[in-house]
Amino acid sequence: MKKRVLASILVVLLAVSLIAVGCTPKEQTPADEGTETVKVGAIFPLTGSAASTGVKLKYAVETAQEIINGEHPEIDLPLAKDAGLPGLGGAKIEFVFGDHQANPEIAKSEAERLIQNEGVVGLIGCYHSSSTKPASATAETYQIPFVAGSSSSAALTERGLKYFVRVAPHDGMETEFFFEYLNFLNDKYDAGIKKVAVVYVDNEYGVHAAQMVDKWMEEKYAAQGYEKVADVKYPAGASNVDTEVQKVKGADPDIIFHASYINDMTMFVNAYKQFNVAPKAVISYCGGFQDPQFIVNLGDDANYFSGSNATIPAIIENVEVLKKINEIYKSKSGVDFDGPSLEDFASAMVIADAINQAGSTDADAIMKVLKEATFEAPYFMTGKIKFGEDGQNQFSASAMTQVIDGEYQAVWPEGNQTAEPVPDIPEWSNR
Repeated sequence: MKKRVLASILVVLLAVSLIAVGCTPKEQTPADEGTETVKVGAIFPLTGSAASTGVKLKYAVETAQEIINGEHPEIDLPLAKDAGLPGLGGAKIEFVFGDHQANPEIAKSEAERLIQNEGVVGLIGCYHSSSTKPASATAETYQIPFVAGSSSSAALTERGLKYFVRVAPHDGMETEFFFEYLNFLNDKYDAGIKKVAVVYVDNEYGVHAAQMVDKWMEEKYAAQGYEKVADVKYPAGASNVDTEVQKVKGADPDIIFHASYINDMTMFVNAYKQFNVAPKAVISYCGGFQDPQFIVNLGDDANYFSGSNATIPAIIENVEVLKKINEIYKSKSGVDFDGPSLEDFASAMVIADAINQAGSTDADAIMKVLKEATFEAPYFMTGKIKFGEDGQNQFSASAMTQVIDGEYQAVWPEGNQTAEPVPDIPEWSNR
């Protein structure tokens, strides 16, 4: 009798344990040395209004994939020397692409497709912060890692997500960087820059950039004499910005902070010329100005505009490992790395390195590495990437760059200069 009771108890306990296993939010499937391919999703705007940018980001990720899966002993970079991921027995990494078309709803559905149908173990992307937000929320629901490359909205790392990290500096960090650059211009060149206008696209990226200006003005820079004289928001997909430019002209700012994409930025510069808007400086958040197409689109009219940038051709020439990586990238894209493409290259390298160090495709094992490791990044001026508790990379690789004589130059900090800045944009009639 006692034996039958004991057997019954064991059967019940076994059933309960199986039910418990079935109720877990995800199945943990660590990889071992038998794994042949590890899939990671990469979501970018490959068609639509930002396709020219998205395609370059895709080439950057494909460059990372080629370096990881091939043998490149000439490149002094983790995962370059041996083929595949040594921590997983040489398994290859495959980046599976999704196209969000600059549409946040599509970004969400692409994240779901890649997770459910393609079996990816992590995600990277999405350039547009407004698309990164829902895609990374989806990754959080499925409990898989998301490494954002170039998305800059400060709000992305303020959500308390467990499975999200970001490489690029956020717009709060960039805004402080902008004001400190203005202090440099005022102190060294007596630039007299005090009146600030903010021009921004009406989406996640632009709105949060504008909010960061208000934040830093209140916390620090209003006390130093800076004054915001215009707040000009324009709709995403705008085909004419004459009204917005006339608002800027009426405010007569010394400096314009711009949060715009390449097509918008081109349109604004043309309108600035038409209406003779020539402040002392125009500084762009990561976005339109950083794309070399900015100079192609505008020719000499691109001169004197400025913005933060992770890299430019003049920097590439001075960094040997970046120069070698850029050769591979340029063979695919036909152009040099710009800031966003290098940041998304970094996101691909970092998630692959984390998987390799974890020796597993288990999400929590990967996230443990992402949150605890310091990643080698000799292609950045800082040389490393380290994520804080909120998932934000603690080392900003940005330099202030300016177009001078048709070429991007690093103008600040002084230790990284490739040219001195032009502290006061000439009137359009004097160019």
